[in-house]
Amino acid sequence: MRFLKRNYFLGFLILLALLVALVQNAFVLHLLIMVFTSAALGLAWNIIGGYGGQLSLGHAAFYGIGAYTSTLLFLHLGVTPWLGMIAGGLLAVIASLVLGIPCFRLRGTYFTLATIAFAEVLRILVVYFREFTGGSIGIVLKFNAGFLNLMFKNREPFAYVALGFMALTYYLSVWIENSRLGYYLTALKENEDGARALGINTYRCKLIALMISAFLTALIGSFFAQYLTFIEPESEFSLGLSIALTLSVMIGGIGTALGPVIGAFIITPLQELLRVYISGEYQGLQNIIYGIVLVVVVICIPQGVYKWVTETIFRKRTA
Repeated sequence: MRFLKRNYFLGFLILLALLVALVQNAFVLHLLIMVFTSAALGLAWNIIGGYGGQLSLGHAAFYGIGAYTSTLLFLHLGVTPWLGMIAGGLLAVIASLVLGIPCFRLRGTYFTLATIAFAEVLRILVVYFREFTGGSIGIVLKFNAGFLNLMFKNREPFAYVALGFMALTYYLSVWIENSRLGYYLTALKENEDGARALGINTYRCKLIALMISAFLTALIGSFFAQYLTFIEPESEFSLGLSIALTLSVMIGGIGTALGPVIGAFIITPLQELLRVYISGEYQGLQNIIYGIVLVVVVICIPQGVYKWVTETIFRKRTA
């Protein structure tokens, strides 16, 4: 069954790659890039928030670390973003240790609150050191197309890179889900005291999951900075970004590998289409519609779309 699921997803990736090659519309390509990126971010968050059950509402901190590290290295030292994103990922891992080492020794909502505060502190620091970071004005990257610069004249290469990130985070999630670490994370999510009584080092498991999640999130943040060629603290360390990717995972199916992908394919197009076709004429209406859709889905399908679909199919087969 696992082999079949992997083959199905591989076929899905091939179809998406063909779609990128065939699409000529710039907006549709942009939408696909947004969807792939959102899916990758959701999968990265799901490692700690879904499998580990540690609700992070400040994951934008790692996204911003990746974006600013690769951008500043590229701008001031001429380091290619392909290496800059690795540097950003490693810096995000260090930041995750700074955050996780004290917080995972506590119980309750401390970790959630700490992640929000951590992202806000980083945003303030970026604004304060404006001589180096550009402050609240942000940084505009000079467009210079080239593979080493991770800048392309057309959007198709960006779409393929984003699709690659989605594939990487998905298969890594599947591996974690079926590994000893995945089983340990599931156990501590269900009953941390019980997991600890069985000899599981829950503290170390949560740290490892957070480190992996932070590294992947920073990589994606670095990529998206090069795609937009503009970064600023309000968007890179935004609480809204953290909440959006959390809701996307919950709607798709938290704690599953396919859930974040499904959530991204539902929520991201809805967001973008509402923004493009409604926000201009009816300011703010897109947020009301988006909020209503989220509330309806969360109330009607609290377990997520993926689990709801699989449970429905299972009931039909056993009926």
